Amino acid sequence: MAGFGVSDRSLILIVAAASMLVTVSVANRDWYYGGGFNYTTHWPWGPRNDSHSLNNTNEPNKIIVGGSEHWHYGFDYSVWAFQNNPIYVNDVLVFKYDPPSKTPFHHSVYLLPNMWSYKTCDMSRAKLIANTTQGDGEGFEFVLKKWQPYYFVCGESGGLHCRDGKMKFFVMPMLRRWHY
Repeated sequence: MAGFGVSDRSLILIVAAASMLVTVSVANRDWYYGGGFNYTTHWPWGPRNDSHSLNNTNEPNKIIVGGSEHWHYGFDYSVWAFQNNPIYVNDVLVFKYDPPSKTPFHHSVYLLPNMWSYKTCDMSRAKLIANTTQGDGEGFEFVLKKWQPYYFVCGESGGLHCRDGKMKFFVMPMLRRWHY
């Protein structure tokens, strides 16, 4: 039996791309742009489930990273970020963690430049946004100012907290719905 020809490979690529588009469409069915472009509540998925309702205000949310767990080693922040979507442009992420004097384990917050750095916990081009003392008290606040992916990690111990401690997550803030 001969291998796949060019047309077979093209068909496989088209089917794979179409299935990814359907998957993203279903996963983001509450997403819309601007004033409700092509936003429907019943087609094709049936009535909207409001347990995952949109923030219909123009006010930013303050979101404590990790909820009551705050920012610490061993908590899966990728799962937390997935479960706490949607997050919007201009929302404020609050990172709370103990300062070095209260714990032997130090934490910080870095932004990574891209998905590859995030997946590999490569700290070589990381940007420090909160040092080991800024998470104390009310915590460190970070405003999601742009519609772009943000890759957050703890950079302590040379990226060990990112790699082994699951102290990493990324968000892609959504645009808010405009009210007229």
